[in-house]
Amino acid sequence: MRINLKKVENSENNIFWVTMTDLMTALVLVFIILFFYTYMTSFAEKIERTTSQQKAAEALQETLKKQNIDASINGVTGVVKISDLELFELNSYELSPKGKMYLSKFAPAYLDSLFSNEYLNKNIDKIIIQGHTDSQTYKGEYSQDEQYMKNMELSLKRAYSVANFMINTPYNKQNGDKLHKMVIVEGASYSNPIFSNGKEDYAKSRRVELKIVMKEKNKYRDTLKEE
Repeated sequence: MRINLKKVENSENNIFWVTMTDLMTALVLVFIILFFYTYMTSFAEKIERTTSQQKAAEALQETLKKQNIDASINGVTGVVKISDLELFELNSYELSPKGKMYLSKFAPAYLDSLFSNEYLNKNIDKIIIQGHTDSQTYKGEYSQDEQYMKNMELSLKRAYSVANFMINTPYNKQNGDKLHKMVIVEGASYSNPIFSNGKEDYAKSRRVELKIVMKEKNKYRDTLKEE
């Protein structure tokens, strides 16, 4: 009896390649499923964050309105814009008496509103206090680079003055330690002006903004870390 070894070898090779093909197909499917799961989880979390921020922004708007505190609030992101006219004298970073009176009402209302929101209280990562100037401040007195940096210094010091006053203003102090880890002070000079009818609105450009930054969560990634 004769055995065709070539056919046996070919049969074994075919089995090997079929097995490898099945394995690769299975791996591809696993990666597709993991990618889809991660994407959907991230998308759902993003919707949750956006919805919660919007609700918090609406609550803050209502709180400030009831207390007759004038501030521009984005109803979706919760970014608060305070005009420099409410806070400072011209080209000064020291809070005016009017500014101190304003912040003594605004600060506790703002902070208590954030920390009384269960979702925000657990998920706020940072509170950024950012100063802005207009492109006319110091113009003509210095070179363009010097003007920009002088405005950077002014915007940073203004943001610091607001942060310093807010942290030292009476509010729910059980959140004090948390607040110390959250607050970041930034100066933006005149890099982000506000325009009206195609022209820079100098009065609106001079402002201090308060922004909340949420913690980025990924349940799938966190599960992998735990495992």
